Amino acid sequence: MLRSVAVLVMPELAVFEFGVLCEVFGMDRSDDGLPVLEYRVCGVEAGKPVSTTGGVQVVPEHGLEGLQGADLVAVPATRLRQFPEAALQALRDAEAAGAILLTVCSGVFVLAEAGLLDGRKVTAHWHSVDELRERYPTVEVDPDVLYVDDGNLITSAGTAAGIDACLHLVRRELGSAVVNGIARRMVVPPQREGGQRQFIDRPVPECSADSLGPLLDWMLTHLDVEHTVADLAKRATMSERTFARRFVNETGTTPLRWLTRQRVLHARRLLEDTDLSVDAVATRCGFGSGTLLRHHFRKVVGVAPADYRRVFRSSEELAG
Repeated sequence: MLRSVAVLVMPELAVFEFGVLCEVFGMDRSDDGLPVLEYRVCGVEAGKPVSTTGGVQVVPEHGLEGLQGADLVAVPATRLRQFPEAALQALRDAEAAGAILLTVCSGVFVLAEAGLLDGRKVTAHWHSVDELRERYPTVEVDPDVLYVDDGNLITSAGTAAGIDACLHLVRRELGSAVVNGIARRMVVPPQREGGQRQFIDRPVPECSADSLGPLLDWMLTHLDVEHTVADLAKRATMSERTFARRFVNETGTTPLRWLTRQRVLHARRLLEDTDLSVDAVATRCGFGSGTLLRHHFRKVVGVAPADYRRVFRSSEELAG
């Protein structure tokens, strides 16, 4: 049963991510019949201001002793990558005492530096996953999901994904009625679909050489046409074997995979900027049918085309 929450704030604290923890765990919503949690904000030293990325300071009421006995210890995002040993040891002690650990965005680096993520599955903001893997190669990083629940460890992706992770934890520990009440007050869905892939802007990959550049440009303007390796090799005036080898060397993938990715990227733009039906988008992109588009779109982006459009289509387009 979740009764007490301690939040460890570090210098260069991200204000939004800290605010997420305050909003989910620190608010008194007893007027709605929701439980009130004991909520403690802790720093390395009690009363010592902590800098933030938002031009303000946060003054923690508690020092590291505030982590002791907490059912949940949460670490919001920070730009720091080096941390006081006392803070790292306090986290180790909290984990050893049975606390659940939760990170929001780059707060995962704090637990990794404390050695608490070795061999564990985690996630982080898609912009930070390469750095996390490089710094901590023994940590298993899933870059696609909004959060990872690994028992006593919950890690979340960037920014608003922290809301998803926190609400998931509330649901797990306190039940659906409580999480629905909190989400309703926060005016957010109690659970979102999909993962981080839908939020990553994947630009058209460039060639490392000029030889296939004109061909790729032509393919991009003819995505609705059925392409075969034989046809493309002929247009490039190469044998099929030479063309296939050079294509992989210059783009890092096969012609079929490259085409599929570009068609999905084009579908994303059409779903955002037009009111075309899914079947019409599929035809424009060369998938031929809505069923085939849905299959590849979900595989690449992580959500269905209709769900993607609902999230990303501009308010101006929706109003029109």
